[in-house]
Amino acid sequence: MGKEDVNILDYIVICISEFASRYEMHVRDAYIYLSRNKGIEFLKEFYDVEHTLSFDDVLDDLTAVCRKNGGTVC
Repeated sequence: MGKEDVNILDYIVICISEFASRYEMHVRDAYIYLSRNKGIEFLKEFYDVEHTLSFDDVLDDLTAVCRKNGGTVC
């Protein structure tokens, strides 16, 4: 696994944790929710842009993507 892959993986783990905190859910539940509603796929695909944003902006983007794909967290 290359350095960039490690950076992306670390970033996704942090985003999952921050998402869980924002919506007061267990990290495992946040992971399942983001997986089912294409949030993790979104983070992988758009890492180059998303990692330059604040976590608030990233979480807003994740929320919008998940809603678009059937998510109902908020």
